[in-house]
Amino acid sequence: MTLLNNSLERKRFFRFALVGISGAVVDFGVFNLLSSILHVNPSLSQAISFTLAVINNFIWNRLWTYPETRGSSPIKQLIQFGAVNVIGLGIRTVLFSLVEKHLIALAVALIPHILTPTIVGHNLTLAFVILVVMLWNYFANRYWTFKDIPTSEEKKQ
Repeated sequence: MTLLNNSLERKRFFRFALVGISGAVVDFGVFNLLSSILHVNPSLSQAISFTLAVINNFIWNRLWTYPETRGSSPIKQLIQFGAVNVIGLGIRTVLFSLVEKHLIALAVALIPHILTPTIVGHNLTLAFVILVVMLWNYFANRYWTFKDIPTSEEKKQ
């Protein structure tokens, strides 16, 4: 697998993950603002927070993770990045709906009453779905949206 034996791809994945962390900060921040403070439905809150995180991630991935692709059409890349993330949102929304109640129940059993079990359960659910979707997003974007960059082996030729 290219990611495991190619130092350039590992560097890209590391950068992609760091960008993802910044997106997660946006995601969790907006999600908690909407769901816990403004009392917006959690499923709607996670969709809105996801959208804002995607915008953050596209900008940083284009500028920092894949700077070699800046010569490509940003509109085409944004459409492709958006398509990958819409699929990711679908995966995430289904998973969120499936595991939310189970993780809230787990939080009720394990978490001291400093935070409400619902807040902890929602955040555990969001963390889980973010990790799953990150893998989808990396591989789909690397080999479709940002495919027009050489691997280190291609640069040697």
